Amino acid sequence: MLPDTVKDGEEWAGPIKKIVAPLSDKIIKSNKDVIKDIATGKVESCDTYYPVLCLDGIEDYKHCASKCDKDAGEEVGVDCGRVGLITCDKDSGDCPGFFQNGASLHDDYISGGVCLVLSLFLLFVCLMALVNVLQRGLAGMSTRIIYKATNVNGLVAIAIGTGITILVQSSSITTSVLTPFVGLGVIQLEQMFPLTLGANIGTTITGLLASMVSDNVDALQVALCHLFFNLSGIVIWYPIPFMRKVPLNGARALGRATRRSRLVPPIYILVVFFLIPLVLLGLSSLFMQKTVGFTVLGSFLVIGVILGIARFVWWWKKQEGQQKCLDCLDRRQAMNQAKATLPEDMQYLKSKVAQLVEHTGLPADEEAAAESEPQKELDDGAEEVPVALED
Repeated sequence: MLPDTVKDGEEWAGPIKKIVAPLSDKIIKSNKDVIKDIATGKVESCDTYYPVLCLDGIEDYKHCASKCDKDAGEEVGVDCGRVGLITCDKDSGDCPGFFQNGASLHDDYISGGVCLVLSLFLLFVCLMALVNVLQRGLAGMSTRIIYKATNVNGLVAIAIGTGITILVQSSSITTSVLTPFVGLGVIQLEQMFPLTLGANIGTTITGLLASMVSDNVDALQVALCHLFFNLSGIVIWYPIPFMRKVPLNGARALGRATRRSRLVPPIYILVVFFLIPLVLLGLSSLFMQKTVGFTVLGSFLVIGVILGIARFVWWWKKQEGQQKCLDCLDRRQAMNQAKATLPEDMQYLKSKVAQLVEHTGLPADEEAAAESEPQKELDDGAEEVPVALED
């Protein structure tokens, strides 16, 4: 049973969403019905929703995004409008800035790409500003206070991470705020680990609360799967000290490699979050074709991947592959440092050469040396004339 104030299918909005949503809806608002219709198979592609059509050319929710009542015989373009990936706000009735009457699918793709680039740029700027503020503000007594406040039992730290994430409704915010503390040495890595695990639990509470608003059993099942997936990961990696060292040692190794080269984080992201999932997705798609040819090809590729991984582990452990990679990173770091200090080193060498010239009386440059050569020859000739006369 749902409360009288809650409608069936209504979404639960957290405090952060209530603050940010009005501003973001003025810029762009995604049409979730498109994703839902494609996922349920009602439409085959996004082309069904284009071109965007607003009645009488008026851009508002009533003339653009209001749904047609097919039972009443209403038609698109006559009784109601049509929107694509970008829609209008139902509460305010206004359309966002990137909404355009008559837009095509390509136009909405461009608008979404622009918003993605702008959001990533703002994210990087805010994170850099956050780190700068923390570096300036966390000094002296404040650093010691935060260090003592976070030096708690692991279970308590998990509860703290869960509570913070529930309040802000985003594990990304929690980890983005706490990660600079680790870099500044305010929070130990061993304490950051349970805080991150708690953030992973807290982010599942959002979906769980949203699923409880609706009577849809499938939504509740998905939310519970998300919750128990994170809980099972915590049970595997945290209680046993030996297992706990695996992610901690991996984080330290990645940190040491990052100090040697800034190329390590992007390479790590590309390999772990893009290359490996694409390889696994490609292999699984071969077996899903249910044909002998693709199954045999997939089997050979799986064997090849396993042999490749085994060869890489052998090279990394037995043939000093790890040390070779570290030496390569050290050489790149030394080269970059040499390039960065090259102007200063040149100025230092020029000053030393000038001091040497002044001390020895040597010509300062090649032109002075060229002018001194004829004079030296004349002096030598003048000395030879008296000697010839005497003979």
